[in-house]
Amino acid sequence: MNKTTNNQTEINQAVDHLDNPLLLPQLADLFSLLGDTSRLTILVRCLSDFINVSELTTTTGLSQPLVSHHLRLLKASRLVVAERRGRQMFYRAADHHVQHVISDMLEHLTESNDHTKQHIGGHCG
Repeated sequence: MNKTTNNQTEINQAVDHLDNPLLLPQLADLFSLLGDTSRLTILVRCLSDFINVSELTTTTGLSQPLVSHHLRLLKASRLVVAERRGRQMFYRAADHHVQHVISDMLEHLTESNDHTKQHIGGHCG
């Protein structure tokens, strides 16, 4: 199966989910949750490997209570999973679906910005 056929299959499967009236509101809630820049930053930091709260506070500049609050929301929405190591909790993106949604959207933004720059510069085509 080539990439185009695989993409069309994924699109068809997504459209098939429209038959379930509960899924779109849940999806909207997930995107709303990710609409917070701090929460999204935390999730991006959790994409590649487990990271603890202390590292998240250092890399994000957010307070420990705020990082913990965001992590609770992300965990409740099944966007991150937690693993206890001794006395510390480590977090990472829940699965490859979460990783792909975020990485694909970042790639989309980069492509869109490149296209916009080309269009503004008169190099569309």
